Amino acid sequence: MEVYILGIDVAKAKFDVALLLGKRVAHHQFPNNANGFAVLKGWLRKRGATQLHACMEATGRYWEALATYLHQAGYTVSVVNPRRVKSFWESELQRQKTDRVDAGVIARFCRAAAPRPWTPPPAELRELQELVRRLDALKRMDTQEKNRLSNPGISPVVQAGIEGHLAYLGEQIKEVERTIRKHINGSPQLKEQRDLLTSIPGIGETTAALLLGELGEVSNYASGRQVAAQAGLTPKQFQSGSSIKGKPRLSKMGNVHLRKGLYMCAVVAKHHNPTIKAFCERLLAAGKPTMLVIAAAMRKLLTIAFAVLKSQTPFNPNYQPCLP
Repeated sequence: MEVYILGIDVAKAKFDVALLLGKRVAHHQFPNNANGFAVLKGWLRKRGATQLHACMEATGRYWEALATYLHQAGYTVSVVNPRRVKSFWESELQRQKTDRVDAGVIARFCRAAAPRPWTPPPAELRELQELVRRLDALKRMDTQEKNRLSNPGISPVVQAGIEGHLAYLGEQIKEVERTIRKHINGSPQLKEQRDLLTSIPGIGETTAALLLGELGEVSNYASGRQVAAQAGLTPKQFQSGSSIKGKPRLSKMGNVHLRKGLYMCAVVAKHHNPTIKAFCERLLAAGKPTMLVIAAAMRKLLTIAFAVLKSQTPFNPNYQPCLP
């Protein structure tokens, strides 16, 4: 039985689809809510799309409910990096860009690239990710308000308002931190993984929660390199022929939350984690720039975290499991 291909362009209030079977294509638009999901399922059934590979981009959070619904309905679902679809769109020399056109491009990309299937994370990991992202948002608001408060000549009325907001944000931050701790302690598996991660010098409870929430299940990764790629910490080479050779840079084609969370950890680990410290000293001795060394320390720290979780063995500076 031939498999139908469904390209989905998701927005906040609605999503556009393009259904491919051979040379035939059908377009439609649905509201991005539970009712729209049910109508989509009926629309697919009327067209005989029992075997289906659906594909959408990982933009924002608007795709998650639809992807979960389709997966639970028994369809194959792929969630891909938007840059992959953009490169495919450029390769087709497309000049128009609308939601309808984008859905068709995603469908053709899915048919050509056959991206790997996506599975939703367990409910406890989804909730943990929501909590750690909420904590990050609150801390960013706290920093913004403190920066505003430091402005010279600020109005007393405005100052009082900011101070009141800062007090509120402080309580909210503490409450979310307590909720995260309670959530992890309430799950034997998460608690064990948190304890393994915090055995690594440089990783505290906050970063451990971030890693668990953003990485998801460790079994989804075959190697430390895959984990580094997920965080956008793999090097990007720029070279053409013999005369053009740019400096290697981070690809940054990955989870920005992981990169942000690992930065300060790497700075701390650079001084207090014996493995990371020795690694950084070798790079500095070789004349590498400080920021490149910190980026390398972030990658090293993440791969160590992966090794500790994969082997279920606490950190040992004298031994690291050899993982593929």
